[in-house]
Amino acid sequence: MALTREQMAMRVARELEDGFYVNLGIGIPTLVANYIPDGIDVMLQSENGLLGMGRFPTEEEVDPDMINAGKQTVTARPGAAIFSSAESFAMIRGGHVDLTVLGAFEVDQNGNIASWMIPGKLIKGMGGAMDLVAGAENIICTMTHASKHGESKLLESCNLPLTGAGCINRVLTDLAYLEIKDGAFHLKERAPGVSVEEIKSLTAGKLVVPDHVPEMTFD
Repeated sequence: MALTREQMAMRVARELEDGFYVNLGIGIPTLVANYIPDGIDVMLQSENGLLGMGRFPTEEEVDPDMINAGKQTVTARPGAAIFSSAESFAMIRGGHVDLTVLGAFEVDQNGNIASWMIPGKLIKGMGGAMDLVAGAENIICTMTHASKHGESKLLESCNLPLTGAGCINRVLTDLAYLEIKDGAFHLKERAPGVSVEEIKSLTAGKLVVPDHVPEMTFD
């Protein structure tokens, strides 16, 4: 069974370390805020100028002026700071974010990412993704393994315009958790109930498979 969006967020949350400053991109990455493990203290950063995002609000807590980069309402945790987007991007460009979690359309075996546009389709802009992939060294990309037409999104070479080159080192899809190194995808974990053969069939790029691939856990 493919992972749900919530399960993907739960798995990414296991990569958080105490004291991390973390930027969460639009989409699945924003859900990570709801699954921060107990005993872990992290500061979530939003490119629009909020450091210290909390979980999503209840109906009683909603403040329309407190939003993340995806225009979703959020809460602020104790110790949070609010500042201009210029200062927020200075933090990103200066390499002061310990972990970045982004979505993507395509990722290839050399760590290239395409996430900001599909030619011929209307777009609002590139957002902060180009700054994030240029300024961060520790990036996890979350995405579906294949398109709705069954075409792989893990490629030998990206077809869409690049957001960044050689910058992605880990990918979590709805089928697998993979590391990118030495010009290949290295399979580390598989979603519960998903076979290695299914992952192989939906990975167009070079895939390195160890003798044993454990199923993911979310604790």
